[in-house]
Amino acid sequence: MLTVKEHNDRAAALYATVTGQHWIEALRDGRHVLIRPLTEKDREREYAFIKQLSPESRHMRFLAQVNEPGTAMLNQLMDVDGKKRLAYVALIHDNGKLIEIGVSRYAATADHVCECAVTVADEYQHLGLGTALMEHLIKAARKNGFSEMYSVDAASNAPMRDLAKALGFETRHDPDDSRQVIHSLNL
Repeated sequence: MLTVKEHNDRAAALYATVTGQHWIEALRDGRHVLIRPLTEKDREREYAFIKQLSPESRHMRFLAQVNEPGTAMLNQLMDVDGKKRLAYVALIHDNGKLIEIGVSRYAATADHVCECAVTVADEYQHLGLGTALMEHLIKAARKNGFSEMYSVDAASNAPMRDLAKALGFETRHDPDDSRQVIHSLNL
């Protein structure tokens, strides 16, 4: 097992090859991760990321039982334009490769309103990654002219409820489904 310093030293060389908009963030355990916009070249990573999530994490993300992300689902997840639909991917160095460990995204649902979601790999939860991904997403939504961001989540999703509260979202029950809540943030 690599020490945090060894991990970060090995990761630094790989992260240095990344061009375009990106950030290097430290997790609470000290390991560095790369956050950048999701691109079409991440399609296989996104598929592998969804597949490796626990059934509970997949259910919390999609509010349904998803065993196999199909082509239509992947096409929808990969449909980003950087303005009305944007996603940031979190990648970590693992044996010379970049592995997806988290993703945040928003999509416009009306003029100046967007729905958002964040998903973090089970083994990287509670390390601050969801917060980092959402902070970048919120800044981008503001920059792109959105005035409200919201997320529809399972009422039982305590980690999302805690994250939403920490980020300043207000939470209310979904009037159409008592098993869900709506977290909203004025931007």
